[in-house]
Amino acid sequence: MPLYEYSCPQCGDFEVLQRITDKPLTRHAECGRTIKRKVSRSSFQLKGGGWYADLYGSKKPAGSGSDKAA
Repeated sequence: MPLYEYSCPQCGDFEVLQRITDKPLTRHAECGRTIKRKVSRSSFQLKGGGWYADLYGSKKPAGSGSDKAA
């Protein structure tokens, strides 16, 4: 389930775990004020060289053992 960030004028920013199909919250459960859902960056990052730099999916180098005939 995604984590959504909301902003309350009295309490500040907070996060809520909701389903994608759930409607956005309109009132803060703690103080009752009107809140707005924020658009924030995702914390998802791709790190490393990736499949291209790591030669994933390419031919194996000669002498790797898997290309030898039995």
